[in-house]
Amino acid sequence: MKMPRLFPSRLGFFPYVFLIYMLFPAFSLLKETGMKQLVGYGMLMLFFMTYRQLYFTIGKKAFTCWLALQLSIIFIYCMFYGLSYIFLGFFPANFTGYYRETTKFYRGLTGLALVLLVPFLYHIWNAPSLPRAGELLFFIPFLIVMLISPFGLRSIEQRRELERKLDQANQRIAELIKREELVRISRDLHDKLGHTLSLLTLKSQLVQRLISIDADRAQQEAKEIELTSRAVLKQVRELVSDLRTITIAEELIQVQQILRAANITYQYHTGVEFSKIPPLTQNIVSLCIREAVTNVVKHSRATHCIISISQSAEHVKIVIQDNGKGIDENKPMGNGLRGMEERLQLINGELNFYNQNGMILELSIPIIKKEEQKEAVL
Repeated sequence: MKMPRLFPSRLGFFPYVFLIYMLFPAFSLLKETGMKQLVGYGMLMLFFMTYRQLYFTIGKKAFTCWLALQLSIIFIYCMFYGLSYIFLGFFPANFTGYYRETTKFYRGLTGLALVLLVPFLYHIWNAPSLPRAGELLFFIPFLIVMLISPFGLRSIEQRRELERKLDQANQRIAELIKREELVRISRDLHDKLGHTLSLLTLKSQLVQRLISIDADRAQQEAKEIELTSRAVLKQVRELVSDLRTITIAEELIQVQQILRAANITYQYHTGVEFSKIPPLTQNIVSLCIREAVTNVVKHSRATHCIISISQSAEHVKIVIQDNGKGIDENKPMGNGLRGMEERLQLINGELNFYNQNGMILELSIPIIKKEEQKEAVL
C-alpha cells in the first residue's frame, strides 16, 4: 500500500524545515492548563493541516480557504494565548507570495497585516506598565520582515513561472524544428531523389529491351545506372548526416573545407565562447551558416568570404560577407534565404542582407538568460 506524501516531492526538503517553527508553540502550550491547553494543541494540529494542504492547493480555489483558516488560528493564538505566537506569521507570509494575480496578492497581504498588527496593537494598548509595552517593541523588526517577505517570495515564484514557460517554449521550439526538418527532408527526397529514381526506372526498362537487340548499348546504360545509383546513395548519406545535431564550431570546420574546395579564400573572426550558447540555438545557427555558405559557393561568383561572430550582453551576431556579384534586390527572396528566416523565427532571431562590394548577410540571435534564485529559509 502506497503511503500518502506529507509534502509535494518537487519541493524537496524545504517544507520540512518550517516544521521546526511549530515546536515553539508546542512548548509554549505546556504552560497552559485544562481546556485552554487542549484547545491550543487542537489548533496546532489544525495549523499543521493547513500548512500541508496549502502546498497541495497552490493555484487552486481551495488555497485561499486554507490560508484564511491559518490566519484565523494565528489571530486566536495572539489574542488569547500570547503575542509570542505572532512568529507563526512567517508561515502565511510565505504562502501569500504564491498568489499570481495582483489583486489576490494584495488581498492576502492585507489579511496578513491585519492578523499581525491588530493583536500587536491590542497588547501594546493593554500592557500593564510602560516597561512592559516597551518590551513588546521587540516584535517590530519581525513584523516588518513578515510584511515585506511576501514581495520577495512572489518575485521568486514569478521567476520560477517564467522559467517553466521558457522550458515549455524550448520544448515547443524543439518539436517545431523536428517538424521543419521532416518537411525539409521530404522536400529534399522529392527534389533530389524523386527524379533520379524515376530516371533509374526508365533506364532499367531500356536495358531490358536492349539486351537482346544491342548488348553494347545495354552494357553502357547499365554502367550509367550504376553511376546514378552511387550518386543517389551519396545524396541519402548527406540527408542522414543533416539529421545530426551539430555545433557552430563543427559547422565552421565544414565551411572552411567547402570554401577551400570551391577555391574561395576564407577569413574568420570571433571571440565568442560557443559552449555558453544553448544546443538548440547552435543547431539552428549552424544550419543557417551552412545555407549561407552554400549560396556563396553556388551563386555569388565570389573569390573571398569573411565570417565574423560577435556577442553582446543581449545578442549573438553572425556576419557573412563575400566579394561576389551581390543579390538582385528586385527579385523575391529565394528558398534558401526564406528557409533561414523561418529557422531564425523559432528562436526570435532576425535575418538581414544587403549589397556592399558583394553581399553581406547578418544573423542576430537574442540571448535568453535564466537567473539563479537564492531562496532564504525563514
